[in-house]
Amino acid sequence: MKITETKFLFYLFVIMFALSSCNGDDDDEITDGDYWELAGFQGYARSAGVLFVIDDKAYFGTGRDADDRYNDFWCYDITGNFWKQVADFPGSARNGAVAFSANGKGYVGTGYDGEDELSDFYEYDPSSNTWTQIADFPGEPRREAVAFAIDGIGYVGSGSDGRDYNDFYSYNPSTGEWTEVLGFGGKKRHGATSFVINGKAYIVSGQENSYLDDMWEYDPSTGLWTQMRDISATDDDSSFDDDYTSIVRINAVGFTINGKGYLITGATGTAIANVWEYDPSDDTWTEKTSFEGGTRTTAVGFSYGNYGYITSGRASSQYYYDLWAFGPDIEYDEDDIFVGN
Repeated sequence: MKITETKFLFYLFVIMFALSSCNGDDDDEITDGDYWELAGFQGYARSAGVLFVIDDKAYFGTGRDADDRYNDFWCYDITGNFWKQVADFPGSARNGAVAFSANGKGYVGTGYDGEDELSDFYEYDPSSNTWTQIADFPGEPRREAVAFAIDGIGYVGSGSDGRDYNDFYSYNPSTGEWTEVLGFGGKKRHGATSFVINGKAYIVSGQENSYLDDMWEYDPSTGLWTQMRDISATDDDSSFDDDYTSIVRINAVGFTINGKGYLITGATGTAIANVWEYDPSDDTWTEKTSFEGGTRTTAVGFSYGNYGYITSGRASSQYYYDLWAFGPDIEYDEDDIFVGN
């Protein structure tokens, strides 16, 4: 009787421990943020394209797949969830270019055409569906730079032509002139990511020989860069960064939603899917639900209303054309329906 009772208690303990362990795993699973697949891009699947947003339209083009580079351009109607082709980009087909929008027009330039890094730049007017060549980017020709716009002024910097750079230039559409601005104080790099929050730009990660874990804030009102906290666990005296094990990356998608920055996809040797949210109020990062569309790098993305959007990219030899919406403040549910912005 005692042996049977002992065995019973032992098996009961094992079952209770297993249930407790399973529940613990569920509790640890990150379900903060949800995804919905939308109408896929209608052109050829590709990576390393460019995208800019004007009003409620996203314009996407250039890029490459395993065989070809492209100069076609497409417009995605965000509220209507459909794509249509617009005028081709007039420059040479390329990948690794940059883009920004300012004062109702889009701007695309730099990149790599398979033989040379480029410095030419073009302006797109959606009202006439036409492109106009503007003054060349004044720095060294390059690919994998970053670009952003603040208060109607575009900024382009960093990147590589085999050598990495950390210089920056601004473009004023009103005058058509480029001006060199103060380069950020971090290492030279390519494949970094940028986003703009409350009139300030943030440059994060990238690569120069190794993957970089620094982050910089640019304030156009002063023209100065400020170094923020590292995006890896480097502060031995604090615990806020203990979980910063997967923020560092190259060629990620970055955008802003409701005053917070997001870093999605990218690569650290291989393509990744994890997602991190940056809060500028306390200079900290929080991990969100991993991207449901799958691991990829050199994708493009944008934000509109309360959602972010991600499309294209590649993982090894696989190139993508799918489009996903991301709601960062919605609990993950694989069966729910996207209700839009």
